Amino acid sequence: MFVFASLLVSCGGDKSDKKSGALAGNAAERVYVAPGEHDEFYAFLSGGYSGNLLVYGLPSGRMLKEIPVFSQFPTNGYGYSEETVPMLNTSFGFVPWGDAHHPDISQTNGELDGRWIFINENNTPRIARISLETFETEEIIEIPHSAGNHSSSFITENTEYVVAGTRFAIPYPQEDIAIDQMKGNFKGPLTFIAIDDKGKMKIDFQLKMPGFNYDLSHPGRGDSHGWFFFTTYNTEEAHTLLEVNASQNDKDFIAAINWKKIQEYVRNGGGEEIDAEYAHNVFDHATQKATTTMVNKVLTVDPRDVKGAVFFMPTPKSPHGCDVDPSGEYIVGNGKLSTDLTVHSFSKMLKAIENEDFDGEAYDIPILNFESTLAGTVKNGGLGPLHTEFDGKGNAYTTFFISSEVVKWKLGTWEVLDRQPVYYSVGHNMIPGGNSRKPFGKYMIAMNKITKDRYLPTGPEMEHSAQLFDISGDKMELLLDFPTHGEPHYAAGIPADLIKSKSKKIYRLDENKHKYAAKNESETKMVREGNEVHVNMTTVRSHFSPDNLEGIKVGDKVYFHITNLEQDFDVPHGFAMIGANTAGLLIDPGQTKTITWEPKKAGVWPFYCTDFCSALHQEMQGYIRVSAKGSDIPLKWSLD
Repeated sequence: MFVFASLLVSCGGDKSDKKSGALAGNAAERVYVAPGEHDEFYAFLSGGYSGNLLVYGLPSGRMLKEIPVFSQFPTNGYGYSEETVPMLNTSFGFVPWGDAHHPDISQTNGELDGRWIFINENNTPRIARISLETFETEEIIEIPHSAGNHSSSFITENTEYVVAGTRFAIPYPQEDIAIDQMKGNFKGPLTFIAIDDKGKMKIDFQLKMPGFNYDLSHPGRGDSHGWFFFTTYNTEEAHTLLEVNASQNDKDFIAAINWKKIQEYVRNGGGEEIDAEYAHNVFDHATQKATTTMVNKVLTVDPRDVKGAVFFMPTPKSPHGCDVDPSGEYIVGNGKLSTDLTVHSFSKMLKAIENEDFDGEAYDIPILNFESTLAGTVKNGGLGPLHTEFDGKGNAYTTFFISSEVVKWKLGTWEVLDRQPVYYSVGHNMIPGGNSRKPFGKYMIAMNKITKDRYLPTGPEMEHSAQLFDISGDKMELLLDFPTHGEPHYAAGIPADLIKSKSKKIYRLDENKHKYAAKNESETKMVREGNEVHVNMTTVRSHFSPDNLEGIKVGDKVYFHITNLEQDFDVPHGFAMIGANTAGLLIDPGQTKTITWEPKKAGVWPFYCTDFCSALHQEMQGYIRVSAKGSDIPLKWSLD
């Protein structure tokens, strides 16, 4: 019972790491970015239950932006504006919230290329693609026949596929079935989503795997490119009290998937098309509007029909993270209930497959002999291993949740080289490029689940703590604590030079194809269509056009289509309407955005700009006259 209890409470460790004098000054100098200077790296941290993606600079730890993805965002109107509401459509209807977990940056030849970043949504299974030119969400695809989309959103080394694996085994396809009939009847579908040269996503196939819980994954690289590896737990197929009943087996599995072989099978006509229902939401920068397409079929593949495509590698015990080193040779299974760290060898795995060195089968899928795939074991690394990153210098860095530490060890010798305490209960860690062939092994951040006394108290709940380490030397050095937002699960980092020169400054007005765009003040107007009134409005420093509107009636639905005429970098304009039951807007230069307002009271009601844009910002306002329902006041609009 003592052992079980120890899993629930992490060790705080010795808090005597506080430095003073010259040592503290040295750390401060190494994270200091002078006013007007830029950080060396972008770091993209998942926002967890905020549903969004956070952008930080490293080494400063400064938060640069919050990118709305799966959740409504009143700061700029995402998920409220008529243009972006479709981004949150699903087969369950409009879902205004998400649980964002694992960002991954697009790659070419296994190296970060800085085109897009992908991130998964765990609760209502979805994958999103965000442009690293605009830092805006451009596409969200729902994953059918899935639940707990956790082993996502990791991509292959040429961005051919992004994967989505179900964490919760479920009926496949869904049906009404007694929960205690789970074993043998539930499945764990793994979804492979193809990505074209423009980033557009399309579900290629779903692999109908046994009903285990598929927790995390990573692609092969180098010689192992063409394979994908997924950790599983709950191979017991328990459906209640999983903390006990899903922890009985000494070993669970890493599923090794030869996706190239399955891709060939599918292209040759293999697989079965089954009914599905899922939303595919795409934002078009030309029309500046998102659209939703509902899809009703998906191709499913039974792994038993593709000989030599799927194998299980036994891995102690309830493995969580599944991490592949830059060479693609080593597959690390982070068994969270094991004190040792298991490392599999890809070349030994191929040899075991060739020799048919099997220890039985699970649902007709061969189980490889454990010793035959084992590259080595990191002994006594710590308690509760979760995730491993790589520095490109032959070293690995593993987080240990229970003992609250990050441990550095050597690939090939499995020798522990260093360990550093973290505060407290670390989950993921991230080295920029650490999930690629070419890591940038200068910094590592640890994303901790519990903050406690690291910052000034802010009531019963604290923002989570991230800690920045310098890993350029033999020993890890803690440089900085900084708070994060939501619950960061994973992060992705990239040198700033790969992105910043391509960052979009404005949206060109001459490329704006929005249906209601007014590209100059002469195009502004009001149009009534029954009880709907469309207002084509412009905004520029420091006025709206029109700024006096009459003829609106109680019971009307007013659409404000507002175009920002600015063509200067970083000059957005805001729009807020008293009594609006939606949100305000923040409109970037050259953009058109739409918000609705349904006046409920007669009177004269003001609107104004919410983003301070000039010395005359306070004067940037207007009035709308609302008359009683049934009145005959004609539409009238004016500026001066």
